[in-house]
Amino acid sequence: MPELGVLLPYDYSPLTILAFVLVLAAYGYALLRMPEHHRPGAVRIVAFVVGVLLCYGVMQTRFDYYSQYMFFVHRGQHLILHHIGPFLIALSNPLPVFRFWQQRLSPVLVSALKPLGLIYRLLQHPLIAPILFVGLIYFWLWPAVHFDAMLSRDLYWLMNWSMLLDGLLFWWLMFDPRSPASGTALGYGKRMLILALVALPQMILGAWIVFSRGMVYDVYEVCGRAWPMAPETDQLLGGLLTWIPPAMMSVLAILILLRRAMHEDERAAGRPPNLKGETVS
Repeated sequence: MPELGVLLPYDYSPLTILAFVLVLAAYGYALLRMPEHHRPGAVRIVAFVVGVLLCYGVMQTRFDYYSQYMFFVHRGQHLILHHIGPFLIALSNPLPVFRFWQQRLSPVLVSALKPLGLIYRLLQHPLIAPILFVGLIYFWLWPAVHFDAMLSRDLYWLMNWSMLLDGLLFWWLMFDPRSPASGTALGYGKRMLILALVALPQMILGAWIVFSRGMVYDVYEVCGRAWPMAPETDQLLGGLLTWIPPAMMSVLAILILLRRAMHEDERAAGRPPNLKGETVS
């Protein structure tokens, strides 16, 4: 059916499709094999699946075509890859489900993966994580770098995957389900401070794009735009997507962390938390 053509990849990447299929298959299989009383609730499952499918959708459907030929669609693509998708995945806390596979990996493979743990701990350092999170946005939006990335298939894929992986690392640090009281997780106050700090430079960058008088990203003039939209309008919409939604996501994350902190205080005081229905937080 022609209507389903929008779901087909514009730039077909077997490795990308395989990665997403393996993640969903591993999650689904482990979920079915878990004891029912250990399974996450429906809201968490839906949050995980929606987060993964959103990231897949902007990388391997017709959406990817428009993101290469419209600046504001490109900014929407990175909003999903760096913020919304990883936000939902981290908030769903899929680690208990994936531990099913950790218990079944051979000791040799576990030992081989240990060096990755060192890299992970380095990238999760509370000073490095926010700098990397904001730094990647600035790096890929540097006009000269952005020009090259949009004209090089390899750089384009590197840009998108780096945004996705960094988003997963950052939001996992923010929504780490372990209690700070255990001494192994970052305190809620520090997480909220980081969220506030990363919002500011993103707002500045978005405002700079919005109020720039000339064309900042002329690569879309070279390649042509997918729709007959004025270049100034395209840049304005792209700047707004860089400015407002990321800041709002920081605010939302701070509210979620405040809720968690209040629940922990209630438990510490011996009162049951005042929950109204299931949430992913």
